[in-house]
Amino acid sequence: MKPVIALVGRPNVGKSTLFNRLTRSRDALVADLPGLTRDRHYGEGRLGERPFLVIDTGGFEPVAKEGIMHEMAKQTKQAVAEADVVIFIVDGRQGMTPHDKTITDFLRKSGRQVMLVVNKAEGMKYTSVTADFYELGMGDPYVISAAHGDGVADLVEEALDIAFAQRPSEEEEPEVAGKHIKLAIVGRPNVGKSTLINTLLGEERVIAFDMPGTTRDSIEIPFERDGRHYTLIDTAGIRRRGKVFEAIEKFSVVKTLQSISEANVVLLLLDAQQDISEQDAHIAGFILESGRALVVGVNKWDGLDRDRREAIKMDIERKLNFLSFAKFHFVSALQASGIGPMMKSVNAAYAAAMANLSTPKLTRALIEAVEHQQPRRKGSIRPKMRYAHQGGMNPPVVVIHGNALEGIDANYKRFLEKHFRETFSLVGTPLRIELRSGKNPFTRSEK
Repeated sequence: MKPVIALVGRPNVGKSTLFNRLTRSRDALVADLPGLTRDRHYGEGRLGERPFLVIDTGGFEPVAKEGIMHEMAKQTKQAVAEADVVIFIVDGRQGMTPHDKTITDFLRKSGRQVMLVVNKAEGMKYTSVTADFYELGMGDPYVISAAHGDGVADLVEEALDIAFAQRPSEEEEPEVAGKHIKLAIVGRPNVGKSTLINTLLGEERVIAFDMPGTTRDSIEIPFERDGRHYTLIDTAGIRRRGKVFEAIEKFSVVKTLQSISEANVVLLLLDAQQDISEQDAHIAGFILESGRALVVGVNKWDGLDRDRREAIKMDIERKLNFLSFAKFHFVSALQASGIGPMMKSVNAAYAAAMANLSTPKLTRALIEAVEHQQPRRKGSIRPKMRYAHQGGMNPPVVVIHGNALEGIDANYKRFLEKHFRETFSLVGTPLRIELRSGKNPFTRSEK
């Protein structure tokens, strides 16, 4: 499970600058809850081979009692509760303030692992920039420059070490191909995730409780359907059957993002009684970026008139056209209608994601694609593709070797993706194309 790092501090200490550096792009932000845009953002970071989730928060006023600052403080406190490690950022150029002391008092009571980080320290000596902050009693401060990147990699490496050190050691069960499908059901609050889960598992079964302290935990539930074994990864905060209806489902963004990353297949649930929201698109975008196989369920389809059904289909086509590789099913979790075909698509998406594609067949499909449509010339040179092989699965990766492949544009890559997808019946999974050009033997090497 990916560790979670929360960035906390008073306004203008450089939290967002550090967030942007850790996630590499503000465009990668996902699952901004409505009304919280200023307060809490989530993104993915990676240090070498170590992935993590990072939460950016608004300026923190722990003692605020009303107004926007109070709302922002509530969101920051939620981020702290979700985090494995809290990075508490202070301003090295401004020095310590009473506000920093107030935040320290809150963080000390939170029970979270906290790292005190002095930002904006470029060009300053360690002793001079940190002297004030020892008064906070949080140990030796870390000194960085988020804007220039100084000290950031060492800081994140230490944060990840702390996050993993405090987790209980677990013996992982070896993954057996075909043994079971890890299925995550995700969606915004109140789309019917808990209802669908209870429908899949059986009405009388007691599944789990919502208990304090479990917000960040992923609940895994094994079940069997039509002779096929699954592990359901819960993102809804599952309750007893009687407590599902008319209840506002707990929605933890961190939990959802982690569950997507852990799954083989993601079932994205939408609400047919509401228009497709920006939040739906954010979650769908994260699934696509994660490379997970995907099935989309449009819930609460029963009882809608024809005009409403046509309107929601048009809304989906307009806002979620980037999910064209996935199967869409119009279902009712409450009435258990359409569930069977949807689960067959889950099985098919898993099979596509884990498909074993032989090099001869991939190369033959590549030759057929080029015969049908050659890539455009770039200047006087036309890219030449020689052979293809599989570079990975879940999602499938097709690696194409040749010469001058840097001249192949995005449109032609999409054409190749469509051709491979149709040739190998890869429905329900993203497909990645990697291009690798060989060295030109006639290019003189510089000595």
